[in-house]
Amino acid sequence: MGEFVCNLRTFRLLKGLTQEQLAQQVGVRRETIMRLEKAQYNPSLKLAVDISRVVGAPIEVLFVFPDAGPDSRA
Repeated sequence: MGEFVCNLRTFRLLKGLTQEQLAQQVGVRRETIMRLEKAQYNPSLKLAVDISRVVGAPIEVLFVFPDAGPDSRA
């Protein structure tokens, strides 16, 4: 799994949500949110979309993956 930057904590706090509250809203355990915020867990597309909708931020702002070059989008 490649490294990525996770800005979830910032947007979660802006919405006034605890890790537990966000976890309940997207149907995962609090530990999953904790691991996401530490960039220790790469979210599925569905989870990323669900989180994006709850916190009101685009996926590409929440989860920033380093550009691996033009061939990485094949």
